[in-house]
Amino acid sequence: MVAVTETLGSNTSTASLQIVGHFNLSLSGTWAATVTIQRSWDNSTWFDVDTFTSNYEGVGHDAEEVYYRATVSDYSSGSVVIRISDNRNFGSKDVFVQ
Repeated sequence: MVAVTETLGSNTSTASLQIVGHFNLSLSGTWAATVTIQRSWDNSTWFDVDTFTSNYEGVGHDAEEVYYRATVSDYSSGSVVIRISDNRNFGSKDVFVQ
């Protein structure tokens, strides 16, 4: 499993992560901001996928190999802990909840 975990306390973006298949997204901490999940084919041109203003735990699936990152905007306080992980090696013995 490959993951990007970063604690952000300003208007900035995480490093990108190349994903194919199942992935996890976690937003935690005490923060006031907007977190936008973005997707890119070339790790250069980014498209907004979803937006959050509170803590979140979820999973997703992408059938193609693409890049994901999180971008913080409208920041006013606190720190958001962002974790994006790729379950590239997901197997039948693993538990997957959607």
